[in-house]
Amino acid sequence: MKLAQVIEELVEERGLDRNLLGGIICEGLLAAYSKRYPDLVFNIVYNKKTDEIETKVQKIVVATVEDDDAEITLRKARAFDPNVEIDGKVEVPFDGKIGRIEILRAKQVIATQIRGVEASAIFNEYKNKQNTIVHATIHKCERNGMSLKLDEALAFLPRSLSLPSDKCIVGYSIRALLKEVLVEPRNDYQLILDRASADFVAHLFELEIPEIFEKIVEIKKIVRIAGYKTKIAVISHDKNIDPVGTCVGVGGVRIKPILKELGGEKIDVIPWRDSIDDLIIDALKPAVISRVEISSDGRSAQVWLDEDQRSLAIGKLGQNISLASQLTGVHINLVQSEGGAIQLEDDMDENIE
Repeated sequence: MKLAQVIEELVEERGLDRNLLGGIICEGLLAAYSKRYPDLVFNIVYNKKTDEIETKVQKIVVATVEDDDAEITLRKARAFDPNVEIDGKVEVPFDGKIGRIEILRAKQVIATQIRGVEASAIFNEYKNKQNTIVHATIHKCERNGMSLKLDEALAFLPRSLSLPSDKCIVGYSIRALLKEVLVEPRNDYQLILDRASADFVAHLFELEIPEIFEKIVEIKKIVRIAGYKTKIAVISHDKNIDPVGTCVGVGGVRIKPILKELGGEKIDVIPWRDSIDDLIIDALKPAVISRVEISSDGRSAQVWLDEDQRSLAIGKLGQNISLASQLTGVHINLVQSEGGAIQLEDDMDENIE
């Protein structure tokens, strides 16, 4: 196979620049010749006209040759450079051979250089897309997550950043947050995706709700337990626009695409309140709260509610009250309206910020 054909295939398969590839191949061969002949100085170039690699070695012009590889007589040297003199240097074609070990070295250098070029191209293409929503197609199922095609690049969605409802179906299209764009691949991937963070949901709201994208409605705080529930507090900068209604839409038409993307995860959209008491009441929905009392240091709150509202406030495994605590930044203690504190599991508030 001609070298031009090899280069052309690499250009088509990997989208690399022809001139760059020629230079990479020359660097690989230079490493191979230098390994075989460490005392010689080589110059290796790709001749596009002849489609051949030209290997030249630098020789010192001497009166009497003692080392054929490194020296040349004046008469022979002037065939390459008519102006050269004794003790001068001249480049001449080199016909020495390299073995299997040196060829392996050349392949390693070429492969490393190509990977470096590809990594740089991917980083430059996607670095400005970091922290944005991207569309990707599931390419392969792996033990720790999914490999996805993002345009022509491969991205990875770790299991730890996936939803419990996510299924690995090759060819299936999903949306995800481009969480990281790495300078160099980590375990073969430079692009790391995320569907489990609160940021992912916030960006979905920006895409689906024009008023949020235009900053008429602002997300003041968003917290999430992936697969269970997201709580999002919003505020309107236009007194004529209801922030909650704007996000939910008539009959839930605006929020339904987001819920579908999250595989049925619940979303509580509440209005942001300047009053921490009112914010706590809304944050504990769907429970109905009777009264709130904030501690003197503002770090905790006593919340009174009826017994039949207890399980709603706590939620499955204490997750609803944990999210409410994160959203408000206040440690919440529930108290029965009839008197007597409700004892909560220690892990309900472990995520309070």
